[in-house]
Amino acid sequence: MEVQEFDFELPESLIAQTPLANRTASRLLTLNKATGDIQHGTFEQLADYLEAGDLLVMNDTRVIPARLFGVKRDTGAKAELLLLKSLGDDRWEALVKPGKRVKTGTILDFGTDVDAGSAGEPILSAEVLEEGDMGARILKFQYRGIFNEILDQLGQMPLPPYIKEQLPEKERYQTVYAKHEGSAAAPTAGLHFTEDYLELLRQKGVRIAFVTLHVGLGTFRPVSVDNIEEHQMHAEYYELSAETADLINETKANGKRVVAIGTTSARTLETVAQSSRKESESSDGAWIMKPASGWTSIFIYPGYTFQAVDALLTNFHLPKSTLLMLISALAGRDHILKAYEEAVRLEYRFFSFGDAMFIY
Repeated sequence: MEVQEFDFELPESLIAQTPLANRTASRLLTLNKATGDIQHGTFEQLADYLEAGDLLVMNDTRVIPARLFGVKRDTGAKAELLLLKSLGDDRWEALVKPGKRVKTGTILDFGTDVDAGSAGEPILSAEVLEEGDMGARILKFQYRGIFNEILDQLGQMPLPPYIKEQLPEKERYQTVYAKHEGSAAAPTAGLHFTEDYLELLRQKGVRIAFVTLHVGLGTFRPVSVDNIEEHQMHAEYYELSAETADLINETKANGKRVVAIGTTSARTLETVAQSSRKESESSDGAWIMKPASGWTSIFIYPGYTFQAVDALLTNFHLPKSTLLMLISALAGRDHILKAYEEAVRLEYRFFSFGDAMFIY
């Protein structure tokens, strides 16, 4: 399939620059994946589309202040880092700007330690160990103290480049259930939920489970090839616990739906479903979801058959993006593009701080 098949016209004015004051105040477009029927409402009406026994699966990753601004030690030239994933032993994969000028062996300094003497030693330093494509680098950090505390001091929330406004409150770019630190971007479908709304769903009999996928380059890296089948996703770390696996298996056995909250949850569920099915087939047993963790580079596009996900809550995505391709695999490309045409016509808010879409 050609990447151009997933293009659409999007006025820049529809890109949401700031979050709504009330997380649940966004609009909701619902799409019946079988019939293509489209309805319009508010996010709080999501409860009307859920039944007792349905299982919501949410990504409980927590965004770290992964954007760092520093200088090259040898020249004083400015440099910017976006931390993508920890490789252990204080090594990180990151995107660097300007990438062409930051070569192997370059040392970058961040912040100034006022207690280190009049010269002012850097609070944080990083040496470039390896160079990759499109500005990707492997760096090793040096510092005194606790790395996450230094990030809190020096780092900024890594808002996507299409958001030009500053975010005054960091927690507004976290889900209310964010727990495990490690993401370079928020799982934005989850930003619509409040604790009160989650409790309302529980009172209705809807169950909630969690997976973890640390959002990195794989989720938002653009497709740079014409044929989407040639696109390679960047690996991201995931975990699916035994408790969540048991809840998924119970839900399926009871004939209820597994509802992924966001594309990152969907990718995690489908990654583990694939490995669980292979394991079950090799043992000649019935397929059940099993706990798992590791790295996933799953790329879901039309032609893919979903094994775990029955329904999906998501935001509105970029033209020609892997996320648009994923939801097209679930609901059909024609249904999705028609729904997006409606969303543009009715001026829905797009992307991270935008409105929601429920595919069922």
